[in-house]
Amino acid sequence: MDGQADAEHEALVADVFSAACASRAVLEHVTGRWGVLALVALNDGVFRFNALRRRVQGVSEKMLAQTLQALERDGFVHREARPTIPPHVEYSLTPAGQRVAQRLMGLIEVLEAAVPDVVAAQARYDAAKAAGA
Repeated sequence: MDGQADAEHEALVADVFSAACASRAVLEHVTGRWGVLALVALNDGVFRFNALRRRVQGVSEKMLAQTLQALERDGFVHREARPTIPPHVEYSLTPAGQRVAQRLMGLIEVLEAAVPDVVAAQARYDAAKAAGA
């Protein structure tokens, strides 16, 4: 391969461990607190903005808007704006977003099932730290 072909090939190979890889930014969008919750909520169907905000309790309007915009740009969320008064905007998952949301649901299920063990581990850790302090 010549230098240009090598550079083009390198640009297509995703390596999340590489600081220059675009997959890092995408990973951040997906795995940030609001990205995970927005994707998993949208896995339940189509939502208007305020309904999604009520579903993802604790997210500010600004953070949800930024999160949805990033996920839309990455190709995981579809935004449909109907030209009505007032505007009617709906959010849904793209096929890529559905695949990601399904994986995130598996992680959430594991984490929720582990809550009793996590709480017990935290109590043990805190007790050990307090005893050693």
